[in-house]
Amino acid sequence: MLINKKIIKIVSFTLIFITIFTFSVVLATDEALYVWSSETEPLTSETNANVQNDQVNSNAQNSVDTNATSSNSNATQQNIQGTNETEVEESEETAATESSEENKNASEDNSNSLNLESGGAILIEQKTGEVLYEHNPHEQLRPASVTKVMSLLLIMEALDSGQITLEDKVPCSETAAGMGGSQIWLEVGEELTVDEMLKAICVVSANDCTVAMAEYLCGSGEAFVEKMNARAKELGMNDTTFKNCHGIDEDGHVTSAYDIALMSRELLNNHPTILNYTTIWMDTLRDGESELVNTNKLIRNYKGATGLKTGSTSVALYNLSASATRDGLSLIAVIMKAPSTKVRFAEAQKLLDYGFSNYQYKQLARGGDILKEATVTKGVTSKVNLSLENDVGILVKKGEDKNIEQTIRLEENLAAPIAEGQKVGEIVYTLNGEEVGRTNIVAETSVEKKTFFSIASYVYRNWFTMLRFIYSFHN
Repeated sequence: MLINKKIIKIVSFTLIFITIFTFSVVLATDEALYVWSSETEPLTSETNANVQNDQVNSNAQNSVDTNATSSNSNATQQNIQGTNETEVEESEETAATESSEENKNASEDNSNSLNLESGGAILIEQKTGEVLYEHNPHEQLRPASVTKVMSLLLIMEALDSGQITLEDKVPCSETAAGMGGSQIWLEVGEELTVDEMLKAICVVSANDCTVAMAEYLCGSGEAFVEKMNARAKELGMNDTTFKNCHGIDEDGHVTSAYDIALMSRELLNNHPTILNYTTIWMDTLRDGESELVNTNKLIRNYKGATGLKTGSTSVALYNLSASATRDGLSLIAVIMKAPSTKVRFAEAQKLLDYGFSNYQYKQLARGGDILKEATVTKGVTSKVNLSLENDVGILVKKGEDKNIEQTIRLEENLAAPIAEGQKVGEIVYTLNGEEVGRTNIVAETSVEKKTFFSIASYVYRNWFTMLRFIYSFHN
């Protein structure tokens, strides 16, 4: 015990000496002692190659031009937001077709270079919303059960906001039970959970379940339709007017391929758990008594298919919002007014094949990745990790992924105080001189300014930590 006390006393006097010495160093240290220089300590990144250093302007920023990987499409591409969905009950197999078209831009696509028979069509990249192909994209047509994409979007928004839960019991009204078309024949007063309702809507496009959910969420089908139209307006769906939540033909109930792509994208990007339902090929309800088989044959026949919704009536003909993902590239293909179910699936596949054959999604940066460790002056610590603030990715044409240039601009002198998340530079990505993306470089942690009190706090924190360790070690 006497030896332990002696050890603690020696350590204490040692720490006091270190503290006094540290204060002396603080007072005597030149402020320019720790200066980061691109010439003595080059900035590096996982995506850097062939780095060249040069000075940028007179504002003490350092620029490093770097060739990275990635390419950008020459296609005239449009931003598009949102999603739309439809349903149809058909048992025919998807016809396998491949696109032979290459190097076509969006303006050329208006000439229907893929020779589509459908009344309207569009292909977009899901993450960016860029349009890769279009044919009569804004023609107002009847969506049939693809209408349910918007119904599903409102249900998922209610789920994610906490308004409802998957375990909630949803009753069936006389109105819901009396719906025609595709259904699971709910009886008046019968209750299913929200989870079961979603399964029935996504897999077999159940009209009765859609109406029951609409009434459960808004009190009436009419109130739900008002909400559908309001949400459509928010998404910029200018070609759309909803008259019901299920898609049965009704005068004035119209939308376009473009608008369906908008709402489909909104659903898939912001509510990815919908894929738990749209990717089901076969399932059951009511303890196995009701068998469900997906109306979207691409789920079984097309590699990477993730959804989304079919729709058909004798007036609307055959519609489809089809989604698929391969190698990090997610596409949405919309077909409207196809003359047959075979043509509908074949032309959706043709659009998806065209996209996967000609484009790729290139991830340039990932938010949170550490770029480097930089030196800090005037701080209680002399180093800080620099990280990327956001993800950066672009859609590019295949074969052009070596033309992206990356420029890193970083403050030459980093001086405390530095706040966590504080911007200290940026990375800009360009293709043929045109900017295609950027993200900020930020401090991963805060660095306090070196003052008498901050140094004292820093030293004593470490002092007591050491004392606790010594005490626990000897006990």
